Amino acid sequence: MSGFSRESFLNFIIENQVVGFFDKPVTLKSGRESHWYVNWRTVAGDAYLTDELAGFLIQYLGSKDIKFDTIYGVPDGATKLGVVAQMKWAKKQEGFGKGSHTLLMGRGAPKEHGVAKDRFFLGDPAGRIVVVEDVTTTGGSLIGAIGALKEAGANIVAAIGLTNRLEKRDDGTSVADAVGDLGVEYHDMSTACELLPRVSLQAKPTDEIKKAVEKECEENSLNEVKLP
Repeated sequence: MSGFSRESFLNFIIENQVVGFFDKPVTLKSGRESHWYVNWRTVAGDAYLTDELAGFLIQYLGSKDIKFDTIYGVPDGATKLGVVAQMKWAKKQEGFGKGSHTLLMGRGAPKEHGVAKDRFFLGDPAGRIVVVEDVTTTGGSLIGAIGALKEAGANIVAAIGLTNRLEKRDDGTSVADAVGDLGVEYHDMSTACELLPRVSLQAKPTDEIKKAVEKECEENSLNEVKLP
């Protein structure tokens, strides 16, 4: 499998319309309003595209020389990706066979009773775990997933965001800072400042929407964005 190309990954995102603009702002999970979106659901709903995305993820992990045993997708947005990528990677490993690799999923809602492994997960969170999130905004879902894994005694070696919106948290810090405070290194495979200008050239939003997005990024983002 060839090495990771960030440019190819950005093109994959744009070609599959993962990022786009809203005529009217919507409220994100973080509670903030936004005129632009990152939506990986179309890719996650297509077997071919999910397999292709899993390939990008495995290449990225290789490019960062991250040693791992299990890929875990944050529920629910990255659950499918975590399972597909783990299968795709594990089948290529020497000694792959019955009992050789864990297949790990998170429960959409934790069970009320039992130990942490059973309450939060289907499968054993064993070995060195990479946590994958589809979109990181202020990091709430990712941080929650890391907390559940730590409660289960898991060894987390890295956290990966497919797309980082680069938004400041309420305390002014970044998602990378917050995840780092938990002892986990955060990496992003794409960022808002890379994607928005490219998508703007293709989608040609109105000047009003472009100004709204630029203002939004100025107020909430770690990096200002100018749209062509």
